[in-house]
Amino acid sequence: MTYCVGLMLDEGLVFLSDTRTNAGLDNISRYRKMFNWEVPGERAIVMLTAGNLAITQAVVSVLHEAIDDPNTPEGDNILTAPTMFRVAELVGEAMQSVQHKYHETLEQRKESSGASIILGGQRAGGAQRMFLIYAAGNFIEATEDTPYLQIGEHKYGKPILDRVITQETPIEEGVKAALLSMDSTLRSNLSVGMPLDLAVLPEGKCQFSERRRIEAEDTGFKALSDAWSQALREAFAGMPDEHCPPDC
Repeated sequence: MTYCVGLMLDEGLVFLSDTRTNAGLDNISRYRKMFNWEVPGERAIVMLTAGNLAITQAVVSVLHEAIDDPNTPEGDNILTAPTMFRVAELVGEAMQSVQHKYHETLEQRKESSGASIILGGQRAGGAQRMFLIYAAGNFIEATEDTPYLQIGEHKYGKPILDRVITQETPIEEGVKAALLSMDSTLRSNLSVGMPLDLAVLPEGKCQFSERRRIEAEDTGFKALSDAWSQALREAFAGMPDEHCPPDC
């Protein structure tokens, strides 16, 4: 399983993913689920993937082949598409093609071809945009009312995002919220695991300010996790007893 989250804030985009893939308790592996493309100053794109690993890897391969193929028409690969909406269409078309090729065979073997992708980025002259692309190739877009998207094991990390994330949230606070959302998921679900991949794309820059892998022994992440646990314990201890009247 996996957990991936993308935040669309006024100050920029934040992306975070884990790297654990498991096909049973005795078959746990690490695979990258974050993919990015950058033409500094012109465009920067991130994809986060969840679901059937073979399906999502095939989608990424289709997109790379279109970039490398000199016969691909102008505007029909993600590095030449005129808008982020067109980029989302191209990713959706790649998903449709891969699903059409493998879905029936996988269903016959009682295996799921389910997959989903968070796509976000910006091109010069356009607004930053973020989309959630489904297995059928259709997609929805993040908005001011819904400034974050999640795929995979999202339920454990959702409460903190619901409470603290708005489009006006500063990007540094967004990174912190995404990391704490992941920390909550790591603690509650063994199918999500370290290391993590983080990417930060400031609005209007079309160039990443941060792209890094966070390993299990990362001292900064551990300090954040420990501080969050302590803050929760202190907040819990300070809560009034529901059964006790105010003057008891």
